[in-house]
Amino acid sequence: MRLNIDFVTWFRSVAPYINAFRNKTFVIAFGGEVIADGKFVEFVHDLNLLASLGVRLVLVHGARPQIESRLMERNLQALYVKGMRVTDAATLQCVKESIGRIRVEIEALLSMGLPNSPMANAAIRVASGNFVTARPVGVIEGIDLMHTGEVRRVDTVGIRSRLEQGELALLSPLGYSPTGEIFNLTLENVAAEAAIALKAEKLIFLMDDEDIEMEALSALGAALMPELTVAECKALLARCTDDRPPKLSDDAQLYLPFAVHACESGVARVHLISRHVDGAVLQELFTHSGIGTMISEGPLQNLRNAKIEDVGAILQLIEPLEADGTLVRRSRELLEMEIDRFVVIEHDCMIIGCAALYPFPGDKAGELACLTVHPDYRSTGCGDALLKNIELRAKAQGSTKLFVLTTRTAHWFVERGFLEADIGELPKAKQGLYNYRRRSKVFMKKL
Repeated sequence: MRLNIDFVTWFRSVAPYINAFRNKTFVIAFGGEVIADGKFVEFVHDLNLLASLGVRLVLVHGARPQIESRLMERNLQALYVKGMRVTDAATLQCVKESIGRIRVEIEALLSMGLPNSPMANAAIRVASGNFVTARPVGVIEGIDLMHTGEVRRVDTVGIRSRLEQGELALLSPLGYSPTGEIFNLTLENVAAEAAIALKAEKLIFLMDDEDIEMEALSALGAALMPELTVAECKALLARCTDDRPPKLSDDAQLYLPFAVHACESGVARVHLISRHVDGAVLQELFTHSGIGTMISEGPLQNLRNAKIEDVGAILQLIEPLEADGTLVRRSRELLEMEIDRFVVIEHDCMIIGCAALYPFPGDKAGELACLTVHPDYRSTGCGDALLKNIELRAKAQGSTKLFVLTTRTAHWFVERGFLEADIGELPKAKQGLYNYRRRSKVFMKKL
């Protein structure tokens, strides 16, 4: 039997995400264009896969193109104020008809089970209803928006009880008042408030853009383009308000404020991805780099002291360098004993770099060892951050010099102020441990 190594490697790479996402709540919002283009069938397959992995799903759909079409049929003109539709009685009737049809169509597509497809023998139960209480928006810029509303309260108890029973919750952009009135809502408002109320792990917006605004985002100087913090989003939106470049698409300007609001209100991650990419949700969720833009309240990368729970990740990180002789081989037992000497850089729950400091207090010296950065992050300054941290730790321990033994990375250390030294300049204890078979070069830096 031929072993498919690529498949095994891929499956192992997604296993941590499967474990992390089980029993977590994801709110996924998409516009009516997904239904109008006939691409919802492929999307349903991905939703079924997520549900089968134990993810609790809340879908929020839009209906703008369907409503526009309905208005044209009745020769009614659409009027917008700050992106919100002015909903008079005639328009509200078109809204209800359009949303009702879409909801039924979505429920039908979620109910199908095609042989020889990802939906084979699937049984997704859909729960929809009056989960959203709304209030009128009122008058904006002198215009009464009438039956246009905003979310007042989300029935979290009702939604959670359905999710716990394995059902998928479907929310439409309609809200109801305690007096029985119906309000037309925006899908982004419903999605953000639902995610906040449910304390969702993720809020995902499927955007109509072919590609996320990478050129615009790069103007912020963000180290990693697929990621933005709340502060960076606000800076980007401020540029758009001041009519300065870079310009964002209409979709980006629409969703970013709600992404910021959700993050500031407790939603761990908000994702903006293109609806035009097949399997976009799966690619964004189950790969570390993703394919869209992930927004979080603060930076996802932090440098900290290593913990015993990090041993497995550190071993995985250093094993390729041990195999090619760049690093001295360390056993799990030794690493567990010396874990207090290590610092790590963590990026979104993944260890991407590590380094260790071995003190020689009698010689007022410290040894920098096991400095390793994941190949995907070697041009992002992680190595320099680890080196700086080790230097500060060595100084705090009273060391006046830092040395490193290396066989393959001499130039990297020379570029950072290390000078080649003789073996005799090492602390006596280290000289006794020197491996003459490896013939490592010695580099030393005064602190």
